[in-house]
Amino acid sequence: MELTVSIVFLVLAFFILFAAIKIVPQGREFTVERFGRYTRTLKPGISFLTPFVEGVGRRVNMMEQVLDVPQQEVITKDNAVVKVDGIVFIQVMDAAAAAYRVDNLNYAIAQLAMTNLRTVVGSMELDEVLSQRDQINTRLLHVIDAATGPWGVKVARIEIKDLMPGPDITNAMARQMKAERERRAVITEADGEKSAAIARAEGAKQAAILEAEGRREAAYRDAEAREREAEAEAKATAMVSEAIARGDVNAINYFIAQKYVEAFAKLAESPQQKTVIVPAEMSALVGTVGGIGELVKAINGPDRPVPPRPAPAQTPPRTRSSAVPTTGA
Repeated sequence: MELTVSIVFLVLAFFILFAAIKIVPQGREFTVERFGRYTRTLKPGISFLTPFVEGVGRRVNMMEQVLDVPQQEVITKDNAVVKVDGIVFIQVMDAAAAAYRVDNLNYAIAQLAMTNLRTVVGSMELDEVLSQRDQINTRLLHVIDAATGPWGVKVARIEIKDLMPGPDITNAMARQMKAERERRAVITEADGEKSAAIARAEGAKQAAILEAEGRREAAYRDAEAREREAEAEAKATAMVSEAIARGDVNAINYFIAQKYVEAFAKLAESPQQKTVIVPAEMSALVGTVGGIGELVKAINGPDRPVPPRPAPAQTPPRTRSSAVPTTGA
């Protein structure tokens, strides 16, 4: 009997000790209730409760948690249907508020994220939804964090995990992307042709400038040569004129011989001339050339040697002219 009583007392003492001493692990907080009413929150470590009066109410996870937002179909502003899901990162900041101000905290936050996700995506067009995920995340974070503040929860981040348009929209997007790539290729090719045309035009411009400069330089040199030739001709004409003024007949013979030789040379060089008529009286031409020698002697003075006068050419007595065939140029 005494043994039984001792065992009962030992069991009762163990039960009282177990009810009075509470060890809270790191990352958790326990709420304490006295006769069902919240009184305080136990932090990580060892704590003591009043047996049979106080008890642990809720064990709250204070670490950051990840909640999945279920996938749902959302109609965008331009009547496109997309499937959207996401994830929410939350952390409980007030254990008592999270335990007693909302029932089933995780479920409540997931539903809140789903409804706001539908609202935000539904107010945007499809192109905006696909290209502005950061803006969607920011708007959702602002709305959900403000809504969960009274629950003692801090929403750290919200991320859109997947956006999946319908098959018809996907095909249309693929065709649009292909058309855009082709358009860019055409633009790039046109820009290349434009650059090549500009380069060719610039090259032609430079070539024309260089050619014009060459023609200008050639014309300048031709003019200079003609000017010098004219000066020489003027000097020769002046000298001959002085000789004529002194009564020297050889000066006149000089001009006649010069024009005679030039005319005969042009006749021989003509591409249309097949036959050249050579005068039979070549002695007259030779005599004229001899007169040139006398003129030169008269100009140079008596001290300067004069080249010997060539002998007159012997011509047949009966032949007045002869035809010499030539080949045109």
